[in-house]
Amino acid sequence: MPSSLLSLLLFLRTSTIFSQSRTLDAPVPWSGRFWARTLCAADHASGHFSCATGDCGSGSVECSSGGAAPPATLAEFTLGGAGGADFFDVSLVDGSNVPVLVVPQGGSGGGYPAGGSCAPTGCLVDLNGIFPPDLRVASPGSGGETAACRSACEAFRTARYCCSGEYGTPGACGPTEYSQFFKNACPRAYSYAYDDATSTFTCPTATTSGYAITFCPSTTSLKSTGYGNQMAGGLPLINDTMSSLLVGSTMSSAAGRWPEGGTPMVRLAVAMTALLLLRHGLP
Repeated sequence: MPSSLLSLLLFLRTSTIFSQSRTLDAPVPWSGRFWARTLCAADHASGHFSCATGDCGSGSVECSSGGAAPPATLAEFTLGGAGGADFFDVSLVDGSNVPVLVVPQGGSGGGYPAGGSCAPTGCLVDLNGIFPPDLRVASPGSGGETAACRSACEAFRTARYCCSGEYGTPGACGPTEYSQFFKNACPRAYSYAYDDATSTFTCPTATTSGYAITFCPSTTSLKSTGYGNQMAGGLPLINDTMSSLLVGSTMSSAAGRWPEGGTPMVRLAVAMTALLLLRHGLP
């Protein structure tokens, strides 16, 4: 894997459920993060490529070593970490642009090892229509369509919301009304910088073959894991009050216009699934 950062582009197929999959073999040890870019276009004149959410600043489809500009939902991994364990999480600390599901895979390539902290995590809820209005990011040229949800840190730039300055320790920076919104919707995802206790998951490196990372998972994606909405660490994967907002519970696609001077290349639809299988490779 050439970089510790990898972004997936999600392609639209109108009126169909489109899915794509890719397998990556990561060396052990390895650390990195994955995210989706949406609402992307290439400029007619210059060919410069950019995305409304998750843009990596490279000006092209390949991200090279650039990270995701917020807001973006992040799947973060450390493989072969302390104590012979993998550590992984799904983070909404930088905001949210698409739902993401991460499911550990067992040594045979299916299922996941037993253990309370070795369990699926993610944010399966489409937050774009339900978050507080002051966190909203509008789609370029869409006439009001929502592209993503910012974090309170990105929206207000204060030490309290960013867990910085005098709030730069776990004891000083606790949940806020905004992070609690994220946590209520997605109980296992990181909702603010020090949300470690309920948001970091671990699996033994030796008996875990890899991780299935699903962007825009449908209700069938969750059922296919064989896991359902079981508890892990005292928390469900989905808050029951949010189940009607799962991607795939409705089949409408995102509509909208493209930015002036741009060529539509990538578009996000709610009826779409992208699966990435991250496997343990050789040391």
